[in-house]
Amino acid sequence: MRPTAALPLLAAAALVGLLGRSLLQRDAHAEPTSPLIGTPAPVLDLQRLEGGAPTPQGEVWVLNVFASWCAPCRAELPVLGQLAEQGGVRVVGLDYRDSQDAAAAFLKRHGNPYAATLLDPQGRGSLAWGVTGVPETFVIDRRGIVRLRHAGPVTADDLQQRLLPLIGRLKRA
Repeated sequence: MRPTAALPLLAAAALVGLLGRSLLQRDAHAEPTSPLIGTPAPVLDLQRLEGGAPTPQGEVWVLNVFASWCAPCRAELPVLGQLAEQGGVRVVGLDYRDSQDAAAAFLKRHGNPYAATLLDPQGRGSLAWGVTGVPETFVIDRRGIVRLRHAGPVTADDLQQRLLPLIGRLKRA
């Protein structure tokens, strides 16, 4: 093989190597982006399972998308209760692609941290929020602007290191 014929092959190999290296170096803890960050929160005009007004006006609040069939959702319920208590915020639950009976039984069995729970049996409300799976959690500021999307279960570390500090800043703003 002539040396000039090998150049395209070497260039392709170098490109594949650079792409592979960048994929391996990605931060595994980096939050997925959301086009909602910095925009008004979508309206949640859905049937209520229980609780008060679902989307508080003029205050910082949190939306947590969950489902009764989701094991990580069950695991994060106590942390969401701590979030409501320590953060002094309303946590609104959005039950994703579930039946009303299943949602009610799930919250009765495992505890209910939500000030209000909305039902989204067809997933239309969740679609407006760009939900890709459960659980997902959003922080909304007092002007109704989405400030954070957290994909996956909220852990005690997430609560202390990300959510509570952000909520504190938003409440002071």
